[in-house]
Amino acid sequence: MTDAVPCDAELDASGLNCPLPLLKAKMELNRLGSGAVLKVVATDAGSQRDFRTFARLAGHTLLHEQADAGVYTYWLKKA
Repeated sequence: MTDAVPCDAELDASGLNCPLPLLKAKMELNRLGSGAVLKVVATDAGSQRDFRTFARLAGHTLLHEQADAGVYTYWLKKA
């Protein structure tokens, strides 16, 4: 499987339950510069709602998301 979007950093949040994937993503985004793309891999189904809402409220752009056999991948572009 190829990556849908090139990224500047990757975060593997597999096996973590809400809200940990989102909290770890927020911490990682804080390290990155504006315009950087963070790829997050999570296995918590609730992360779909969390990441969509977080991106909208925080002003980041959810460039792409995909779900494949219980693995959810997000590409967030930092505001």
